[in-house]
Amino acid sequence: MCAALFFVNHVLKLAVRALQHSITEKKEANTLSEKEEEKLNDKSDGIEQARTVLLYCAMLFIFFYTAYMFVKGSTMESHVVEWMNLVVRWMHVVFGIAWIGASFYFVFLENALNRTTNLKEGIAGNLWAIHGGGFYYLEKYKVAPKEIPKHLHWFKYEAYFTWLSGFTLLVIVYYLDAAIYLIDPDVMALTPAQGIAIGVGTLLVGWFVYDALCKSFLKNRQVLLAIIILAFVCLVAWFLSQVFSSRAAYIHVGAMLGTLMAGNVFRVIIPGQKAMVSAAKDGKEVDPSHGKRALLRSLHNNYFTLPVIFIMISNHFPSTYGSAWNWMILMGLTIASALIKHYLNLKEKGEKSVWILPIGIVLIISLAFITKPSTKSVCKEDAPATFAQVNEIIQKRCVSCHSANPTDEVVKAAPNGIMFDNKETILKLSERINQRAVITKTMPQANKTGITQEERDAIACWIENGAKGE
Repeated sequence: MCAALFFVNHVLKLAVRALQHSITEKKEANTLSEKEEEKLNDKSDGIEQARTVLLYCAMLFIFFYTAYMFVKGSTMESHVVEWMNLVVRWMHVVFGIAWIGASFYFVFLENALNRTTNLKEGIAGNLWAIHGGGFYYLEKYKVAPKEIPKHLHWFKYEAYFTWLSGFTLLVIVYYLDAAIYLIDPDVMALTPAQGIAIGVGTLLVGWFVYDALCKSFLKNRQVLLAIIILAFVCLVAWFLSQVFSSRAAYIHVGAMLGTLMAGNVFRVIIPGQKAMVSAAKDGKEVDPSHGKRALLRSLHNNYFTLPVIFIMISNHFPSTYGSAWNWMILMGLTIASALIKHYLNLKEKGEKSVWILPIGIVLIISLAFITKPSTKSVCKEDAPATFAQVNEIIQKRCVSCHSANPTDEVVKAAPNGIMFDNKETILKLSERINQRAVITKTMPQANKTGITQEERDAIACWIENGAKGE
């Protein structure tokens, strides 16, 4: 895989050189129109950006793959993987905060601009602000200033590194141990290679479908475009819930949305900004369509953000992804969060819409009600479950991982530090056992130890009768 990445990088490097050589030759022969030059430059910039991202991918892959293979099969494997997970997750959160913060700020800025009073020529709007004990005055140009400043800050690496760290985390958590975290035989029997191919394929197909929709006639019909994009995401969520473990299905929907967001920056927003800067520097008329396309994709990213943040933390809430209707719950939360973000955007513009926020809140409350556990009793009147029966099930199905000394071939440290080696811990965590093993059935992970429905019912019956220890 590493060799393939470097081969692709070399091919892209040759492609950039060929394009630049072609531009030079056509300029010398006076056969290059301004529009054609702009198009070739955009293509060259896009390929150069792809090379940069690819090189970072290769370096990350080499580092983590080498570290993993060095300890694979040893007692250090679980420890090293845990620290890889920690470091990359930390990076992902930090870069994500920087990206989302910038995105939220600039959408707020766009919404809050004064567009009517005392505007200078060429200025689309301005804003006075105070922060950190200082006053700030910001202006937005209608297209571009007459002279591009020497120091111009670009907001792009936050997006690139958020996606790179997120994809690396996807590999560490879901692809290195695909048989446990990605695949659930009760959902669909897949090999790790098949599961990984479906996961990566979803990210690629998601981007091409979304990008094609945004470039179609729908680009001038924003409401219809939003509805179709939502329907497409809904279809992907349903499909993934039919092939992956419920937790992995959620994460891959989030990874696809994150890919759309990063793709917008990489393929539309930054190339458009570069075209505008290049035209302004050359003294040419700046095409405002670049700015309009970039603004539209930025707005899409703004609405994608809240669903993606929920999915990032969703593995802590099994009542959502563990529901029998998990994909519908995800779509409900996506719609609710988009409504809330829309309300906030309107408020920043000074517009009022009293019904949007209540609908979003009611929808979230409704989802909490829909996912409530069943109160139907599974106990047999003549044979209530005892602690001895439950303890036998836990020792047989759970302790291979949740123990001070796990015997599982992959898990070498108790997940989240939870151990069921003694009676006191089992009694103390009975409600958590009920939530994960009975209500949502998300434990054991991918039902690796083969717990049966009868055994889940026995645990439910014991808890129903007070979760007592004899």
